[in-house]
Amino acid sequence: FVVSDRKMKTYPAIGFFLLFVISYGSSENSSTSRGCGLDLLPQYVYLCDLDAIWGIVVEAVAGAGVLTTLLLMLILLVRLPFIKDKEKKSPLGMHFLFLFGTLGLFGLTFAFIIQEDEMVCSTRRFLWGVIFALCFSCLLAQAWRLRRLVRHGKSPSGWHLAGVAICLMLVQVIIATEWLILTIVRDNKLACSYEPMDFAMALIYVMFLMVFTMGFSLFTLCGKFKKWKKNGVCLIITLFFSILIWVAWLTMYLFGNAELKRRDKWSDPTLAIALVSSGWVFVIFHAIPEVHCTILPSQQENTPNYFDTSQPRMRETAFEEDIQLPRSYMENKAFSMDEHNAALRTAGFRNGSLGSRPSAPFRSNVYQPTEMAVVLNGGTIPTAPPSYTGRHLW
Repeated sequence: FVVSDRKMKTYPAIGFFLLFVISYGSSENSSTSRGCGLDLLPQYVYLCDLDAIWGIVVEAVAGAGVLTTLLLMLILLVRLPFIKDKEKKSPLGMHFLFLFGTLGLFGLTFAFIIQEDEMVCSTRRFLWGVIFALCFSCLLAQAWRLRRLVRHGKSPSGWHLAGVAICLMLVQVIIATEWLILTIVRDNKLACSYEPMDFAMALIYVMFLMVFTMGFSLFTLCGKFKKWKKNGVCLIITLFFSILIWVAWLTMYLFGNAELKRRDKWSDPTLAIALVSSGWVFVIFHAIPEVHCTILPSQQENTPNYFDTSQPRMRETAFEEDIQLPRSYMENKAFSMDEHNAALRTAGFRNGSLGSRPSAPFRSNVYQPTEMAVVLNGGTIPTAPPSYTGRHLW
């Protein structure tokens, strides 16, 4: 009886524990977002929340951009030993820096999808300007390279191109570092407590790089080496769409969200969409054309181009002369035999064994002294034979 009493007391305790677990799980399920698991931290809700679909869409587009950028970098690495042209091999370091910056844009997009904290806000404020400065510095170095190629046909060395891009990026690194130190360390403010205007003011140097590169890239269309002008057109299109994206997100981030009273909800989506849009503009209009131009085999210098009207048509003239060679050869041979016979008759040469050789028939009845006959006659014009008296030209 004692054992049965203990069992009777244990069953209610187990049942109460099960009810507590079920109620706790139901409360957790009701508090979590639709599409997310129970063990997901609230900080990462927007990565899977079906009610806030913008996070999933931006996440998918950014992930596709990461894969595309990594694929382009892999293609350059694989084709690197086969690139022999000096003008195509020198900017490879700059191209890798640009692809690394584009990869950073897609990666930084995830920092604006998750909810902010002190570490996330510091990362956002520092890396936004630095990564964009790296990309626009590479585009400025590319504009300098294309300007030299279009005018002189020679590219700056790879160390110069990569060095210019890195030095220009370091300026924004200094600006972002000073901004964080002055606002967080000196003023004892939280990393997330900053105004949108302060965020935009810290990017003035990046805007200057973007506008200056756009103006300088226009000079890549002026020069005598026309094959590099296509790269200049792609560069101009890239910078044009980048400026449009920056104007759009700055307008919404500074004024539009506040006017629509959506500043707290739409600030992160605005910045995330700006990042992923800029990344895809860099990939489509600059990275893919440059990688294709780099791995494309160069045309041999000694290969004739019959469709290029700017080059002299020397090969075509020689080819036409080769076609007329048999006819010219037969006419020259017949004419040389005639003038040799005429010279022998005029100079009075005779064959000792056969006597006077009969004259070969002329192609006409008019006597025409030739240069060989003049030479054999001592420099004077020979007179016509008796049979042609009165019929010569003079």
